[in-house]
Amino acid sequence: MNPVELSLFAGRMAAVCEEMGAVLRRTAFSPNIKDRLDFSCAVFDAAGELCAQAAHIPVHLGSMAYAMRDVVGGLEWRPGDMVILNDPFLGGTHLPDVTLIAPVFAGAGAERPAGFVANRAHHADIGAVTPGSMPISGRLEEEGMILPPTFILRGGEIDVAVMERITAVTRNSLQNRGDFAAQISANRCGLARLESLVSRLGVEAYRDALRALNDYAERLARAGLGAIPDGEYRFRDVLDDDGRGTRDIPLALTLRVAGSDIEADFTGTAPQVAGNVNCPLAVTAAAVYYAFRCLMPPEIPDCLGSFRPLRLIVPEGSVLNARRPAAVAAGNVETSTRVVDVVLGALAQAVPERIPAASHGSMNNIAMGGRSGARAWDYYETLGGGMGAGPAGGGLDGVQTHMTNTLNTPIESLELHYPLRIRRYELRAGSGGTGRRRGGDGLVREYELLEPATVTLITERRTHAPWGLAGGSPGVCGENRHNGGLLPAKVCFEAAAGDRVRIESAGGGGWGAQD
Repeated sequence: MNPVELSLFAGRMAAVCEEMGAVLRRTAFSPNIKDRLDFSCAVFDAAGELCAQAAHIPVHLGSMAYAMRDVVGGLEWRPGDMVILNDPFLGGTHLPDVTLIAPVFAGAGAERPAGFVANRAHHADIGAVTPGSMPISGRLEEEGMILPPTFILRGGEIDVAVMERITAVTRNSLQNRGDFAAQISANRCGLARLESLVSRLGVEAYRDALRALNDYAERLARAGLGAIPDGEYRFRDVLDDDGRGTRDIPLALTLRVAGSDIEADFTGTAPQVAGNVNCPLAVTAAAVYYAFRCLMPPEIPDCLGSFRPLRLIVPEGSVLNARRPAAVAAGNVETSTRVVDVVLGALAQAVPERIPAASHGSMNNIAMGGRSGARAWDYYETLGGGMGAGPAGGGLDGVQTHMTNTLNTPIESLELHYPLRIRRYELRAGSGGTGRRRGGDGLVREYELLEPATVTLITERRTHAPWGLAGGSPGVCGENRHNGGLLPAKVCFEAAAGDRVRIESAGGGGWGAQD
């Protein structure tokens, strides 16, 4: 392929993912998917290696890129098949993130898939012990239904028994059915577009184009990463706690840079803990991929070739490579975010002119649920905070950062769907760290419950502030409150009608000493 043809091919592959995402958003039932856009879409080759992705959720996409080969290689595929999974130790992230995978067969009589399309969406109810499916758990089984790779469609027909088994554990089966139907529709859209592309090019030409695309991505990645000076760079940060009594959980990293080859060694990280901040390896890989992707040229294709220069060493049985049946609900959201902080902290020693201070460092998870008359409801959301300042400018206020890329649930949608009222939603003035470049301010969001509910909060940066860089001050730690009283970073409690729950997210770190 000449450069123009290759650029057009990359654009067409990315467009398949974008159209899948548009279908999923427009047909989903739950606010979590249709309003917050907590989903991701991607295309993979016949071996399960990433070919293209939309600009969706980094923790979804990076983990799929890392784990998909093992998933698709262990199954016998036929046209019209579709597999569902959420098992964090078999290709998932945490149980609420449910993935659907479909094979692409191009040409009459094709016996093997030419590739795969996949989407992953967060379901606020997957049958956990508490509403919102983000419990303060100690074992994976408490976090909801565990789905190993299972055929939900065979030959284009839905397996009714599988669908019934999944939706039977949820509190609002109609909504869950709608969201699964939306995920199936998104994959069918991707199949139609990819089959058309492969048929037009021919299978061999398509495979040649993918090889060229991955090789091009690798060249661009090495050009970007080759600017990092050779050497070893170490950094250490901590998680506040695991919700089950373990505090100040260390994450340690040694980056070894040799030319454009980079080894990320997490030896020295804490062993897996009793609470749910443990990560499957795929989530840790996603965080590392994301951090280095930020240093690569913006025009680089989002395919597996861009990650070839990276190698991970993550001790098995650690909090970043946990063994079954470890609880992992918060690893996907909170620990992945701290892994980014650790990688950026090490890179700040190597390329200080390119790295910002720490951002608010939490997805500020809030989950609620109960019964409204005869109807059960589950609400889940992640909230933004302050972005870390950097050499080029101050941090943004009240935004989602790093491993999440969702929107907020609009107040109108939230109050329409749930027995909740938003009393305050504002920036948390003065929470950003000071410096020559000021860190962004966090958010304040206060909920009034109109009916009794079970409330779960899973947050970070409540005791350890987001660090500043180059003489800048840290951001202000976040706070959680119930009727004005201070709450722990991770907590589950029963709230009555009229109660108020307030999240105050952390500010970003400042950059540079003030004159």
